[in-house]
Amino acid sequence: MSWEQLAPVLLQGLWETLFMTVPSTIIAYLIGMPLGILLVVTASGGIRPMPRFNTVLGVAINFLRSVPFIILLAMLFPVTRAVMGRAIGTQAIIFPLTVSAFPYVARMVENSLNEVDHGVIEAAQSMGSTDWQIIRKVLLPEAFPSLLSGAAICMVTILGYTAMASTAGGGGLGALAITKGLNMRNFTLMYSASLLLVALVQIMTFFGNRISRKSDHRKK
Repeated sequence: MSWEQLAPVLLQGLWETLFMTVPSTIIAYLIGMPLGILLVVTASGGIRPMPRFNTVLGVAINFLRSVPFIILLAMLFPVTRAVMGRAIGTQAIIFPLTVSAFPYVARMVENSLNEVDHGVIEAAQSMGSTDWQIIRKVLLPEAFPSLLSGAAICMVTILGYTAMASTAGGGGLGALAITKGLNMRNFTLMYSASLLLVALVQIMTFFGNRISRKSDHRKK
């Protein structure tokens, strides 16, 4: 396969990969961020302890995290069809990607918020700050660099999941490497798509870490 034939195929695969990865990451954070905040706020020693609620939420999140993506993808076929209008395809894969990612996001947000110095939280409480003010003005700003780093990791993880999209008729670079590359013995396409995936991971990681370091006031 010549470069003139290869380039449009790779660009299409890159577009499909980003089409699956970016919306899935955004939606996963819209769901996972509040859950992660709830895990921190309702923990024993949190600003609003609710041990039973925290335990139930934690178990539910851990259950979803423990199901391998390829199995979750198959289990969600009926739900995906109901939500997305079809169970297979590049667009349909966004739903299972989101379901698989948001519990992971919740735990990453929880870990980031737990890194905040409790002395800062206690100082805000002593000044009469409400729970919402502590979350909005203390927890989130103080954990912002860690949250950015976690977002980059999450996006890379979702990007890895898209490589399995071919099992549900999805496209992207992973599908190119497996279905049109490996299975059809087109090794030039397989290696090109794989290297482009690696490059995409490196770019996401580099910019995620760079932005995280620049926003960390503790290191200035």
